[in-house]
Amino acid sequence: MIPQDVAETIVDPKAYGAGKPVDEAFAWLRREAPLAQAQPEGFDPFWVVTRHADILEVERQNELFHNGDRSTVLTTINADQKVRELMGGSPHLVRSLVQMDNPDHMNYRRLTQGSFIPQNLRALEARIREIANGFIDRMAAHGDRCDFARDVAFLYPLHVIMEVLGVPESDEPRMLKLTQELFGSADPDLNRTGTDLSEMDVGTGVDTIQSVVMDFMTYFNGITEDRRAKPRQDIASVIANGQIEGQPLGYIEAMGYYIIVATAGHDTTSSTTAGALWALAENPEQFAKIKANPALIPGLIEESIRWVTPVKHFMRTATADAELAGQKIAKGDWMMLSYPSGNRDEAVFKDPFKFDVERTPNKHVAFGYGAHVCLGQHLARMEMRVLWEELFKRLESVELDGQPRNMQAAFVCGPKSVPIRFKMH
Repeated sequence: MIPQDVAETIVDPKAYGAGKPVDEAFAWLRREAPLAQAQPEGFDPFWVVTRHADILEVERQNELFHNGDRSTVLTTINADQKVRELMGGSPHLVRSLVQMDNPDHMNYRRLTQGSFIPQNLRALEARIREIANGFIDRMAAHGDRCDFARDVAFLYPLHVIMEVLGVPESDEPRMLKLTQELFGSADPDLNRTGTDLSEMDVGTGVDTIQSVVMDFMTYFNGITEDRRAKPRQDIASVIANGQIEGQPLGYIEAMGYYIIVATAGHDTTSSTTAGALWALAENPEQFAKIKANPALIPGLIEESIRWVTPVKHFMRTATADAELAGQKIAKGDWMMLSYPSGNRDEAVFKDPFKFDVERTPNKHVAFGYGAHVCLGQHLARMEMRVLWEELFKRLESVELDGQPRNMQAAFVCGPKSVPIRFKMH
């Protein structure tokens, strides 16, 4: 068993907000107990998978380690019970690709997969460049200081994915707010109650998240009706009119599809973009390298994805007795794949706590691996590449203008504020 203080740290949204406590807890685990069980107060016991190699091993075997049998996101015993009561026994408030196993996972993924492959994304590049330049102009209009997270990083990937999905620009602020309320449900600055999750009772916590999900569903219900009547060239039309084995998508599944595209489709890219500029402002020598040699931009992208690792964990459930890293895993055991820990694994990354745009190879696990590898990874990379290519043409210097802050969340978490001073031409 993992010592109680370490177990409590790795489930604490505030510890992820602070960054350092979680980094230290995972570093200790990789060293002393790379695969062991945690049982923080109020939680069922779960295995904590901290090493890069073991994370890949679990991801590789998606029939042995399922996504959907139990909650795919770490949750307390009471919250799990409440969700199952609301959802007729299902542990999921939302059923998207993330919560599915085969054959559903493959069938649903296939619907939109073509839209996200590199050769089909190339057609979008010119438009994405236009959008990026628009946001860089807006940044320049701030003068010499702005909050890079709020003024640029949150809004640019949001605009791209909403255009791809087919959500009108006038609804983007609503989509951003709902996304932040969903992923930031533990953060008093972002959730819709304005209180700390630790101070809410379980019912309120689950109800708060469910009310956000319901708002998404109400919105996308309207989109579905519109696209069934008047299909367009967008992802919403694919979801609204798609069929699985000759039948339209189930209601819960269609809504889950919209929600994952409308949230994960921008939030993780926003976090990585904001985190990259934060790191560059703190490491001027890295900024200077890219300024002198823009060919390093792909390296900046991979390193910032590793550095931020916006998705902190997914849970898996063993479908049979198994062995992993010398430990016996029992059928039904719950496992936490810790991506930030895998991305700081000393066995894989030299000097893992250093931000290095020339790091090579950089085999991070931030997009997952195997059957569940992130569907939007190529779009995310393209958005970041285009933004950095355009921004570095104009950005002369950048430094922090106050203390950046991360959101408090144990599932999906990134910067919520990155105040900077900058010079542009």
